[in-house]
Amino acid sequence: MSEGLGGVSRPSPFAALPVRIALPLAVIGGLLFALSFPSPGWWFLAYPAVACLLLSAMGQGWRRAAWLGYLGGVAFWIPAISWAGRYLGPVPWLALALFEAAMFALGSVAIALAYRWVARVVPSTAGRVWGLPAVVAALWTGREWFSGSWPYGGFAWGRVGLSQSESPFAHLVAYVGVLGLSFVVVYCVAVVVSLGLVGGIQLRMRVAVAGLLVAAVLAVPAWPTATDGTIRIESVQGNGPAGYFDRAAPGQVLESQVAATDVSAKGVDLVVWPEASAEFDPRQQPVIASALHSVVQSVGAPVVAGAITQTPSGVLHNTSFVWTADGWQSSYDKKRPVPFGEYVPDRWFFSKLAPSLIGLLQRDYTPGTKPNVLDVAGIKAGIAICFDIVDDGLTRDMARGGAQVILAQTNNADFSGTDENLQQLEIARMRAIETGRSLVNISTVGASQVIDPSGRTIDRVPEYTATSMVTDVPLSTSTTPATVVSGLVALVLSLGGLLVLIACAPFHTPRRRR
Repeated sequence: MSEGLGGVSRPSPFAALPVRIALPLAVIGGLLFALSFPSPGWWFLAYPAVACLLLSAMGQGWRRAAWLGYLGGVAFWIPAISWAGRYLGPVPWLALALFEAAMFALGSVAIALAYRWVARVVPSTAGRVWGLPAVVAALWTGREWFSGSWPYGGFAWGRVGLSQSESPFAHLVAYVGVLGLSFVVVYCVAVVVSLGLVGGIQLRMRVAVAGLLVAAVLAVPAWPTATDGTIRIESVQGNGPAGYFDRAAPGQVLESQVAATDVSAKGVDLVVWPEASAEFDPRQQPVIASALHSVVQSVGAPVVAGAITQTPSGVLHNTSFVWTADGWQSSYDKKRPVPFGEYVPDRWFFSKLAPSLIGLLQRDYTPGTKPNVLDVAGIKAGIAICFDIVDDGLTRDMARGGAQVILAQTNNADFSGTDENLQQLEIARMRAIETGRSLVNISTVGASQVIDPSGRTIDRVPEYTATSMVTDVPLSTSTTPATVVSGLVALVLSLGGLLVLIACAPFHTPRRRR
């Protein structure tokens, strides 16, 4: 309640909705949010999804906000990452979905408290229309940052900003990064929600203000990325039996890559193969070295390929390496191996919870420490091995390291027939826009595409087909604002929203009247 004229109390415009309304809104919001990601990838559904989730949490007590947020999170995560159970079954899929839904619940609590506490401290119409939504959007962004960072490096899937790869808002990621774009989208939705609830505003004014806000955001021009020359890259999708459970004979994946490489292609400067495409370390396997040497000699260009490597002390790495006519030139070891996919954190503990599942994962890859920019074919190439592409810090490292093009090598064979490869492709598309770099997304099975700095696909090959594409890829060394300040933007928004919420908390109790 708030005080009106003459001390008459009036209900808050952000009062909690009854459970019979809030609960369906939370579930509908989660489902709509899932549909904004591939597939079907209807990005525009992210806006009503966020609105439903905000309305369901608005003004609720923290307990009710928590379980409403949890239900909304479950409604989103279970369909959005159904691919996680493709081979390992429902247990890891549901475990990840339910855990991430708990993160949704935390965010829902923070947002509910913001609508109670901040609205009380800021009673003016302007404050509630413009200021309160900024706090709400910052708290949402903070939740995305936290869940993308913790535990075990986090799971940065399912961000609002990532749903916008095909939307008119996508170009903003070059200014503020993926998390900053999440803030912009949630802020716009929260402003529209406030306009619909706060009294004393004429209908035509509400519509005009909402329209002007969206127009102002869309009026921001695309970042002027400058390109300097091109490099002709042959990207090879071998479509071999590269899945963990394909039980391929040694050499089958390598043979499929060699067979799919067009050695007659003219003027190729660089050949790129996917993650783990060479299978094992060619320095230790003469047969692999011979196959790579044959490709290099036939095409007349170096190869960037992937393999499992092992140090003399027995440490395993998922490695991307450059092979030239003189052999092994340089390499990068994956810095973001997938928890419970490429290694098992706290294996002693999880082996007790699910011994049969954990027992399937026999290899533990160690995170690499080498820079993720390699010199190859006279240029600098940023390397992202599969899950690396979701990491904000690694993306900035590539741009700051002088990368002129990004090579995103991945192996999606374990998720054949699911949406995982399409979702990862859209993350890669956002990284191209964010860094102002062309990006070659090359997979063992698909979806393999070449994306220019504006996010436009300039070349592609059919999924689940053994083939290659030869593309003149634009090079760039432009510096976008996001590569400079996106980390700071995320930190300021996350901490800023939390600090404002704490500052508005009603820590004191009113004195009793005598």
